[in-house]
Amino acid sequence: RMAQLGLYRLPFKAEEQGAGLASPLLAAAVVMEELAYFSNSIAVIYDCQCVLPGRVLQYASNELKMAYLPSLMSGENVACVAITEPDAGSDVSPSTVQTVATAISDGWRLTGHKRFIINAPLADFACVLCIIEGALSMVVVDMKQEGISVPPPDRKMGMHACLTADIVFDGAHVPAGNLVWQAGKGLRIALGALTCGRIVVGASGVGMAQAAFDLSIQHMKERKMFGGTLAAMQHWQFRFAEHATHIAMARDLCYKAAMRYDAGEESPEPETSMAKYYGTQVAGEVARDAVQVMGGYGFASRMGADGAVYQAERLYRESKGPEIYEGSNEIQKWMIARRMFGR
Repeated sequence: RMAQLGLYRLPFKAEEQGAGLASPLLAAAVVMEELAYFSNSIAVIYDCQCVLPGRVLQYASNELKMAYLPSLMSGENVACVAITEPDAGSDVSPSTVQTVATAISDGWRLTGHKRFIINAPLADFACVLCIIEGALSMVVVDMKQEGISVPPPDRKMGMHACLTADIVFDGAHVPAGNLVWQAGKGLRIALGALTCGRIVVGASGVGMAQAAFDLSIQHMKERKMFGGTLAAMQHWQFRFAEHATHIAMARDLCYKAAMRYDAGEESPEPETSMAKYYGTQVAGEVARDAVQVMGGYGFASRMGADGAVYQAERLYRESKGPEIYEGSNEIQKWMIARRMFGR
């Protein structure tokens, strides 16, 4: 449905069969915010279908780019980006990444193990960070071939509608033309993709925070107690005045980072790191208070007596994942500090 609505075309140029917008990453950030208001599972599917792999493919040759980009935008094929491994998450370096592409006559044979890969159970192709002759490199791999297995999806605390799983490569074939840019550029490609990803993930935090905020305000205005409403209690008035301010600040950071990127800055720091960490942190803070102000209705997902459904507990669970993936919030603070104090 997102493909039918043209949402996957928003981050791309008109000559790439994309929407050709003046501010494509800003548009993607707005989409992520709106999707996450409804479900962060859907938002992160969007991110991992077009934002992350789309940015990886921007580094590819035109032939490689156009072999995969049109089917990504149309939704005909599902994409994923495979960076994380069982022992390589925040620290991706030649010493930690164990997925290796070995040269053969017509390309490479890929062997290794990736973990926590969003969209992996459904993916038609993957952008894979690997080692080629001792250097981090990025290749595009067709998933529907021998030598690739995907175990059952992970069971997670939240984001149940978003499928994540391992990918095991056991001699999978990578054609010579499927190397992105050149060997040794893998880390730069991955970080370039994650720059876009972090901005839109920050925006997804804003969407979740706004959803939790709106649920809370509606409940507090309607919930009567002690001769008044919950909304009349000064503690919660002040608390949600703070939340409203923090949501606005996080939204502005995300939009500013996206606009700087769209203006031509490849790595708009420190706003990118600030947007990711602050946007996702605000989501968790507002969602926690949403559970608290709604009391038992915040802790419940569905009532046995009448089947009534409540969303606060799901928002609380879903808000945790974005603080971890695409660069943990601790990594983002480290990035901000490096801008202040140097490497």
